[in-house]
Amino acid sequence: MFQKLEGIEKKYEDLTQKISDPDIIAAQNEWKNYMKEHADLEPIVLKYREYKKNQAQLEEAKEMLSDPELKDLAEMELLEAKEKLPKLEEELKILLIPKDPDDDKNIICEIRAGTGGDEAALFAGTLFRMYSMYSERKHWKLEILNENETGLGGYKEISFMITGKGAYSRLKYESGTHRVQRVPDTESSGRIHTSAATVAVLPVVEDVEIEINPADIKMDVFRASGAGGQHINKTSSAVRLTHIPTGIIAECQTERSQFQNREYAMKLLKSRLYEIEKSKQDKEREDSRRSQVGSGDRSEKIRTYNYPQGRITDHRIGMSIFQMDNFLNGDLDELIDNLAAAANADKLRSEDK
Repeated sequence: MFQKLEGIEKKYEDLTQKISDPDIIAAQNEWKNYMKEHADLEPIVLKYREYKKNQAQLEEAKEMLSDPELKDLAEMELLEAKEKLPKLEEELKILLIPKDPDDDKNIICEIRAGTGGDEAALFAGTLFRMYSMYSERKHWKLEILNENETGLGGYKEISFMITGKGAYSRLKYESGTHRVQRVPDTESSGRIHTSAATVAVLPVVEDVEIEINPADIKMDVFRASGAGGQHINKTSSAVRLTHIPTGIIAECQTERSQFQNREYAMKLLKSRLYEIEKSKQDKEREDSRRSQVGSGDRSEKIRTYNYPQGRITDHRIGMSIFQMDNFLNGDLDELIDNLAAAANADKLRSEDK
């Protein structure tokens, strides 16, 4: 590990010189690539330098032990360094875990009502509001791509794009089945119902990452339905794209412009195709090992929202939160941090095997 860290530090120092070179600065694309690589390595290098500083302090304290006047001070510094070094080493191991190349990407999120009829559609609306409020907290931009509303503010399905730094790294753990237990507004007798909605989080991909043959796409235009003003029922601005080889369909009807709807539908289609390919590669890479966290399987029940007890439980890590109002208002970071930590621990265990 330390040989690898030495190599990373050397590369970081080389990059530091390059990003200060006027000739490279003049070549903007090259400079941007170096800047990104430099920024990616910086946390590892800073932590490694902190480790080396503590290691040096430990060696210095050992030498001081032979001096009677400095013995007490040396013992304190030795104890402090010995306590810090294992923690720093563990932090370095986590930083060295290969980063998910999609972590910095924007996302397309799809929420679909599952079992539970109208109540499932209402719960889908609750989840959409939760992610909208989380996006606001992060100062991310949210754009609705497609929606199929029901009465009472629910959705049979809704898809939206979130643009912001690290959006995929934070929200990728949300893919799966979310189950709710509560007394629905549609229930007059006050009985607790169980219903569900599925969430899929897809990274937005660039053209260079996935190519689609135009001949493989069938495009249909139609009049949009739902809220949106008078024009929405008079013009055929909504777009449906069908990828003929796979049968995958992507729709967008929220924009006035057919061109814009087609652009968004294409982003959604590419993200779905990319996710299929990525899942296939992940499965091949992991062989028989299946990651505990963040598998992205929509059929997997990942979380239960129990309203009578005011409890949200994530089944992947066995963590419960009792601040339901805060959570549904977008305060997701505590749970996401724990999911990320569990995913990193799982990766470390697999690398140690």
